[in-house]
Amino acid sequence: MPEPLIIRDPDILDGEPVFAGTRVPVKALTDYLEGGDTIDDFLIDFPSVSRGQVVAFLEAARTRLCDALT
Repeated sequence: MPEPLIIRDPDILDGEPVFAGTRVPVKALTDYLEGGDTIDDFLIDFPSVSRGQVVAFLEAARTRLCDALT
C-alpha cells in the first residue's frame, strides 16, 4: 500500500489535513497559490514538504475534480 499523501490526526493541528510526515497544513499550499505565490516560494517557506508531495497533491486534486465532472 502506498504511503498516504495527506493525513488527518486529531493530535496534529487539531485534525486539520497536513502533508504526511509534516505539520504543514494543505491549506497553506492552496493559500500560497491563491495569493499568487509559486510552488518554489511555498517550498522555501515549508522545507519539510517535498516538491514530490506538492506535485502529487496537485495531480490528485486535478484527477478528483475531472472525475467529478464526468
